[in-house]
Amino acid sequence: MADVTAASDVLLKVEGLTRYFDVSKPWLNRVIEREAKQYLTAVADVNFEIRRGETFALVGESGSGKSTIAKMVVGLLPPSEGRIVFDGTAMSGTAGAQMRKLRRRFQMIFQDPFASLNPRWHVGDIIAEPIRTFGLARGREMRAEVARLLETVGLSASDAGKFPHEFSGGQRQRIAIARALSSRPEFIVCDEPTSALDVSVQAQILNLMRDLQDEFGLTYLFISHDLSVVRHMANRIGVLYLGRLAEVADGKQLFTAPQHPYSRMLLDAVPDLAMTGRRRKPVEGEIPNPINPPPGCSFHPRCPYANARCRQEVPRMIRRGSSEAACFAVEEGRI
Repeated sequence: MADVTAASDVLLKVEGLTRYFDVSKPWLNRVIEREAKQYLTAVADVNFEIRRGETFALVGESGSGKSTIAKMVVGLLPPSEGRIVFDGTAMSGTAGAQMRKLRRRFQMIFQDPFASLNPRWHVGDIIAEPIRTFGLARGREMRAEVARLLETVGLSASDAGKFPHEFSGGQRQRIAIARALSSRPEFIVCDEPTSALDVSVQAQILNLMRDLQDEFGLTYLFISHDLSVVRHMANRIGVLYLGRLAEVADGKQLFTAPQHPYSRMLLDAVPDLAMTGRRRKPVEGEIPNPINPPPGCSFHPRCPYANARCRQEVPRMIRRGSSEAACFAVEEGRI
């Protein structure tokens, strides 16, 4: 019975998610230069689960595959391999009316509020579009719902008649959040929703998102490169490196006892705001070329614990307590 309960508690399940991009030169150039096709592996064999009502965060440096995973989860990009299961339904095998019904239940908040809103539409029309598309309301009822959503995110109902350029960046992101809420979703993918905002505005938007999560019982997939933001928002955290998950851990445990050397390196680079005396270490090295990644563990060129096995074999996730890490040094107790 416990297993059934645990399974029903999972809202999103990602299994073996992989995405390749063809970055080859045009056909004629390849023929003349006698070159083969080239593929960039943006995401490689990623597995995780997100339980109802929690915030699962994906963190990593630029180019680690965070946004690619976000776009695959909401259906903007098809996976090359693997599958995404939403509330027990596989996304890849779903189409037509069933997909339309499923699609209403998840939405996305994009990184740039200046680019994600149609500048030619009134704010009221932007927020009303999902309501109209999914047939949730019409006429006076729809206008009332738009007004309610604007007030829910801290704006005025009278703002419905304005255009996006009349608002600040933080206000535009509030409009984007209202639009995401308008289809009454259960699951929202947040792709770096505060990275384009001032620090003072970031805190306001993050607090708003937490309040909305409590009010509506929302589940978040939160994409970010900012560990201080993730610490404030996430219940569980997945650390990505070159398209692969290096570690998955509870939020508190990752910040107090990280296992993977990459997680430790990221945390060592965070400024010591509590002034405990801990020395800050800058992140060393760079992410390798994803078109021609290193053999074995992709982190081994930057890892102080790497040995011959790390340079030859790809590590698999090993569970230790409530955390998982893909690292031979952790597996063999060398850390």
